[in-house]
Amino acid sequence: MPFTESYSQDEQRLLLQLARYAVVRGIAGLEPERPAGYLIPAELERPRACFVTLKIDGQLRGCIGNLEANGALADAVLRNSYLAAFRDQRFEPVSESERQQLEYEISVLTPMQPLPVSCEADLLATLRPGIDGLLFEAEGRLATFLPSVWEQLTQPEQFVRQLRLKAGLPADYWSDAVQCWIYQTIRIEEVSGDPD
Repeated sequence: MPFTESYSQDEQRLLLQLARYAVVRGIAGLEPERPAGYLIPAELERPRACFVTLKIDGQLRGCIGNLEANGALADAVLRNSYLAAFRDQRFEPVSESERQQLEYEISVLTPMQPLPVSCEADLLATLRPGIDGLLFEAEGRLATFLPSVWEQLTQPEQFVRQLRLKAGLPADYWSDAVQCWIYQTIRIEEVSGDPD
């Protein structure tokens, strides 16, 4: 199945509405589920992996996602929005007082592509700053950075060092066991808070 390169304004608006809906339900103590009466377009029923990032005043407030497309994009957005708001262990659960301040960003992942690299120099030379997300795995540990992380870590060396630390590995770790995959994202964002 070919990967969609973009989503219409209506589809993007609907995905952002679903993200907000999941958080509002969570604040009320309810699990995420599809809202009654919403017509989900066929494009949003396709299996897609995604991450949902929540921010307040541009600062990270939660980020959770899935790396494999194991269900409809609409459902992944609902689930990951809820998890980013209430299950990201780096933060306290989102409160009602924060709801109107939340900024939502949805990153729809393209399929993972294996990146055969034999050394760190290969990896650094292959990565495209601002374009590629990277999944790094070694010794049973894995971590990923979305392409948006390049906005903070602009140099490939920084990007890879911080990703290894995120995986719980030494910053300069390398071995023959390293496996890497790259992907790109379609970024859907809203920074105006909750208009509803």
